[in-house]
Amino acid sequence: MKLKAMYSFLNNDLNIIEQELEITAVSEYPLLREANVELLKAGGKRIRPVFVLLSSMFGNYDINIVKHVAVALETIHMASLVHDDVIDDAELRRGQPTVKARWDNRIAMYTGDYLLARSLEVMTKIDNTTAHKILSKAIVDVCLGEIEQIKDKYRFDQSIRTYLRRIKRKTALLIAVSCQLGAISSEAPAEIHKKLFWFGYYVGMSFQITDDILDFTSTAEELGKPVGSDLLQGNITLPVLYALENPTIKKEIEKITINTTAEDIKPILEMIQSSGVIEKSVKISDRYLQKAFLILEELPKNRARSTLYSISKYIGKRKF
Repeated sequence: MKLKAMYSFLNNDLNIIEQELEITAVSEYPLLREANVELLKAGGKRIRPVFVLLSSMFGNYDINIVKHVAVALETIHMASLVHDDVIDDAELRRGQPTVKARWDNRIAMYTGDYLLARSLEVMTKIDNTTAHKILSKAIVDVCLGEIEQIKDKYRFDQSIRTYLRRIKRKTALLIAVSCQLGAISSEAPAEIHKKLFWFGYYVGMSFQITDDILDFTSTAEELGKPVGSDLLQGNITLPVLYALENPTIKKEIEKITINTTAEDIKPILEMIQSSGVIEKSVKISDRYLQKAFLILEELPKNRARSTLYSISKYIGKRKF
């Protein structure tokens, strides 16, 4: 079953969120407006809004309230992608030119900053102090994740622990907070929204590790960018960290610099792909996914829970 089919019963509410995203992203300044329209056109999985909606179904579901949380979280996510593309000097995302490539770094940074500010503005429509504290802390952590990504570029001596902390901040926390804030906005009990936070965290970790694996196992067409882009950009992911344990592969990986070309790393990619590190990384992703499933079993049985299970299983088992 395709991902969108799993939550097709949410289509009407997701359309409302899409309309709200357009309103939120629009600026009176033509350049910002154009950049944001391009971002929206590029689309995406909208996983965070889906998790917000499903999590809110453990309380008193009201699309007119929960939509503000969904829009705020997706806007933060969009902002982080724009900033990431500047950090990585990326030309393509989802097969389309990035804001940074279409204009320049300065416009991209202003675009990301504008979206972050708008997300906070949207969230003011939720009258809950706890929700605002959670969101504010999440934004801080996302920014710290971006800073860590810059700091750790081409640093081949980093630990797996450093990598896990970075992806926690860059990816997992925003998914965790999507689940938690969805539940809080619908006045679900504290016990429920805390469990949903941990569910989202474990799914988010699995999601990012899977993405990092796919950078080595997918095609350029499927990725919307060249295979091995992370390594070429100096982002050290789990498969690379495992590959660095092999002295022969380590010697080649450590030759990679900012001047290395996509053609240069092809032999290194082949070494990594055939070294067994992909399978090793998949096991770590699976471990996080199993923890997410255990949390789900502690939640009340309803359509939202079964859908969260299906989505989690899908995103953790994408094509390797």
